[in-house]
Amino acid sequence: MTRRTYLMAASGLLFAAGPSDRPRKQGKLLLHARSRTDSLAVQQRELIYNVAETAIIICDMWDNHYCQNSAKRVRTLALRMNRVVSAARQNGVQIIHAPSGTMDVYAGTPYRLRMMRAPKVTPPVPIISSCPLDRVREGELPIDDVTQPCDDQVVGPAVRRYNRENELLEITSYDGISDSGEEIYNFCMQEGIHNIVLMGVHTNMCVLGRSFGIRQQVRLGMNVVLARDLTDAMYDPRQKPFVSHERGTELVIEHIERFWCPSILSDDLVGQADSLPAAGPRAGRGPVGRPHTAN
Repeated sequence: MTRRTYLMAASGLLFAAGPSDRPRKQGKLLLHARSRTDSLAVQQRELIYNVAETAIIICDMWDNHYCQNSAKRVRTLALRMNRVVSAARQNGVQIIHAPSGTMDVYAGTPYRLRMMRAPKVTPPVPIISSCPLDRVREGELPIDDVTQPCDDQVVGPAVRRYNRENELLEITSYDGISDSGEEIYNFCMQEGIHNIVLMGVHTNMCVLGRSFGIRQQVRLGMNVVLARDLTDAMYDPRQKPFVSHERGTELVIEHIERFWCPSILSDDLVGQADSLPAAGPRAGRGPVGRPHTAN
């Protein structure tokens, strides 16, 4: 969103789109999904998603952070992410921006209003404000993100430095803005969306644990994947398991692939697989090495 467009929206010169005016394109995405067994063996399979029934949720890609190394990585990530999101949007994928704690900045914009106005739906399980480690379903996280997760050379106080989503990410068209798992679920049900792609930060914290994050989406029965090349962990290599920051992020991704959902590379979101057969009824995870169709 340009500054001029945002000011127009904030002043009420733009109006919220209704629930039926989102373009419904007929394309499909072919996703090369990677998961892991309990022995950490890698499994690969293909997922086929209808673009009209798929949403990308961009998690907490703020404009700043108390951890300045994290903020730098987010800026680098945002440049690549915007290219992917722009292509996916053009293909017909719904884009939902979720910069938690900044909804006041977007009050009155069509992007915010369309999320708030979706009729309430009773979910199959409660949507809770935060989904911490599930000791019944998953093991301990493979990194220490409690002792000190920031990898700045000199770590400053953990105070809020963000105000909005990073401006390198464009907000336009039929995009939505919400940090509420309930609002996002209502909107997805209104729009017939059952496929969720999570991207953003931080993989071990908000991407997993927000009310719209991976744990909650899986519990709601959504078809969920993580874009593993468009995420970053909050981890300091000076903490266990004493590996590089990049490897720490990879370990968290492997944890997600084992216990929660597959991951994909973002290139899968850029093109359309128009030659694939028509998608059938909504289904669960398909067998390894064979296409799995999901609405």
